[in-house]
Amino acid sequence: MQETRRVISVIVMNEHGVLSRISGLFAGRGYNIDSLTVAPIPNTSFSRLTIVTSGSSKVLEQIVKQLHKLIPIYKVIESCEFVEKEMALVKIPLNERFDGLDAMLKAHNGTIANSGEDYIVVMVADDTSRVNNFLKAIKKYNPTDIVRSGSVAMDI
Repeated sequence: MQETRRVISVIVMNEHGVLSRISGLFAGRGYNIDSLTVAPIPNTSFSRLTIVTSGSSKVLEQIVKQLHKLIPIYKVIESCEFVEKEMALVKIPLNERFDGLDAMLKAHNGTIANSGEDYIVVMVADDTSRVNNFLKAIKKYNPTDIVRSGSVAMDI
């Protein structure tokens, strides 16, 4: 059976235990969360969870049905278009040659985020597939550390 990647945006009440209940729903049924981000919605008592998961169409349908049954959930948005972005931070030692790094950063909405005596940290924010491509390409600079965020998404 073919696995499909799905972004689900969930609006929840800001109350303790909500994240635990949602992650428990996934764990208890053997579903995997590929990425999970949470942020409060300004000037409200709600937060937005962006969940990236994958599974067969039947599994994805079951996930959405189960999410709708959880009490602190206000709204589940899963069948629309999203603006989706992801971020990555990459630490590169200064003893590397940086030929082409500037062009690579520009192509992936990237910048130098920080620097120290013996390293720079670059940051990119782009679509998930483009962040994947950036992380493959950046390997030629021998990064010492890579940190990647989960997806954030907003329905349009």
